[in-house]
Amino acid sequence: MTPGVPGGASGPPGDVVIGLDVGTTAVKAVAFSPGSGWQATALREYPLTEPRAGWQVQDPDAVVAGVLAALRECIAATAGAPVTAVSVGTAMHGLIALDRHHRPLTPLVTWADARATAQAHALRASGRATELQRVTGTPVHPMSPLTKLMWFAEHDPGTCAAARWWVGLKEYVLLALTDCLVTELSSASGTGLLDLTTGDWHPDALALASVGAEQLAEVLPTTAILSSSSAAADRTGLRPGTPVVVGAADGPLGNLGTGAMRPGTAGLNLGTSGAVRTVVDRPTTDPAGRLFCYALTADHWVTGGALSNGAHVVRWAGSALAPDLTGPDGDDEALLELAAQAPAGSDGLVMLPYLVAERAPLWDPDIPGAFLGLRRGHTRAHLVRAAVEGVATQLAVVLDVLDAVAPITTVRVTGGAFRAPLWRSTVAAALGRPVHVGSDAGGGALGAAALALYALGQSAHLEDAPALLAPPEDEPPPVEATADHVAVLADLRARLPALVEGLGRVTAASSALPR
Repeated sequence: MTPGVPGGASGPPGDVVIGLDVGTTAVKAVAFSPGSGWQATALREYPLTEPRAGWQVQDPDAVVAGVLAALRECIAATAGAPVTAVSVGTAMHGLIALDRHHRPLTPLVTWADARATAQAHALRASGRATELQRVTGTPVHPMSPLTKLMWFAEHDPGTCAAARWWVGLKEYVLLALTDCLVTELSSASGTGLLDLTTGDWHPDALALASVGAEQLAEVLPTTAILSSSSAAADRTGLRPGTPVVVGAADGPLGNLGTGAMRPGTAGLNLGTSGAVRTVVDRPTTDPAGRLFCYALTADHWVTGGALSNGAHVVRWAGSALAPDLTGPDGDDEALLELAAQAPAGSDGLVMLPYLVAERAPLWDPDIPGAFLGLRRGHTRAHLVRAAVEGVATQLAVVLDVLDAVAPITTVRVTGGAFRAPLWRSTVAAALGRPVHVGSDAGGGALGAAALALYALGQSAHLEDAPALLAPPEDEPPPVEATADHVAVLADLRARLPALVEGLGRVTAASSALPR
């Protein structure tokens, strides 16, 4: 538990709002006392497992247990203060089959699961992917529930026959909190099944997925308010009937929580994965199909691109190349200090960091990772630094694409990676724009709580709500990047398309070899 206690008080000075940020490997519950700056945070982790190569699944009941435990600890820290509302943010693109009693028939198939690669390829080869993305805002990729449902229809007809409902993580968490099986516009907009213009399930997508609209949850506005159930109260200490704001998906809420809501401002987060997003006032798609578009509210939409290969690439490099410098809890401070000893540009060594099926901007789950330009003089410091630069360059490529759709002048970044000087300076140099590092207190939980204030009518404008919960500090100056560092990474970015194309040819040739 991490409390913020102004004036030495043991609890908040007034009512609290709780934001839940239910992520891929952990849930963060944060209680905020509006107008005071008081906060209390509880964290619970849960495993992500790989029962088969390329599968990335979770026990949905383990996730819910973590949510309820974090919420219980957070409520205990409020010392009996009234909880005005709980607001829910969850990871996107997950899929669970439920029976008619709402019991899981499958694990939670997460966004990182690549089993539907063949189905995504088939849609792209058929020429239908571009139109599907234009209508639904979700790129055709193994991450999407659309392609996952196609996989189940082809490979697991027994589960399909038994499934009364197909839901995502948001529906399952709300069910645990409220006994209501519903979803909301933001999470629904990331399924590949929703027509963004009409707000209804898209008939063509449903036909491809072999599901009926009656098997999907009702889509509510992200500001809709439900009531907490007696069962949830027993497990959390929450008063029965407490307002539960259905909330939004974690990505769009990240923009709200980090203050990246104004035109010309992009929000960038870097954790296990990474993403760059900006807010627009209507559904906006990239004609080339490189960007997603998901809802925050009916009047606020987020367009951008997500990387599957974020800071975990560097942790992989540490475990493979420098296990002696990787802490037992995944701390990579010593590893990054080693990488900083290599010069910017890693003496010509380039890493294409596609360790897992990549999303933006390529949306190609098959392209593998690679080190290019490896020479005898390169050390493990070069290899690790090339991993950092590879991820930063991918973020820059997404920003370049986004800039063509909605011009970006400044970037607000968050994530634990940015505590390290090397990550800060490298990302700033790669982006080539003013970069402001936000507080770890921001992000999805703050965004969820801010959306609750807006839903409750306590903030007239959505973009003003976060400041009522976490009063903004004086913004530090932007991260500095030297002109030489910027030039080195700009050169890498310019060469990247040719490097990726060359890697694709090598990969195709090697896959044709006898095994």
